[in-house]
Amino acid sequence: MSRAFTKEDDSLEIPIIPPRAALPPGTPNYVTPQGLEQLRTELAELEAARTRAEANRDNDADRTRQLTLLNGQLQALNARIATAKVVDPHQQPANEVRFGATVHLRTRSGGKPGTERQFTIVGVDEASVPANKFAFIAPIARAVQGAQVGQTVTLRLGPKEEVVEVISVAYE
Repeated sequence: MSRAFTKEDDSLEIPIIPPRAALPPGTPNYVTPQGLEQLRTELAELEAARTRAEANRDNDADRTRQLTLLNGQLQALNARIATAKVVDPHQQPANEVRFGATVHLRTRSGGKPGTERQFTIVGVDEASVPANKFAFIAPIARAVQGAQVGQTVTLRLGPKEEVVEVISVAYE
């Protein structure tokens, strides 16, 4: 008999829980105060979604699948919050690139000399390329950490090498 004529139970499908941003083993989960607030807001939103899903009795299979997904996301988020180490950017050295810094760089050689870029070094859950927020474990963030204003740093961006100067460092 063809499988086309058999009824299959869709409730056996296990939902795939999207992973959180990767954090290398043994690496502390540094977050800014705003990053911790974002995680707590996400937690409240997921808990509200779980409450709505628990109250929805329309389709038990969909409800079970949705609750499994939400509970998995909540478990991962709670683990991330539990390991968060808040770093106050205002406690960082004023003219040195550290966690929480907004860094302004100017290309000296390689790439396009004179090109400027600015980004903020944040936790892995706060990172957003469109917002120019890079995780502290990103290669560019690692390359500039510890540099001081006026210092040049070599960046390896794929096969290219670029020398940049730290123009300014600010902690907001």
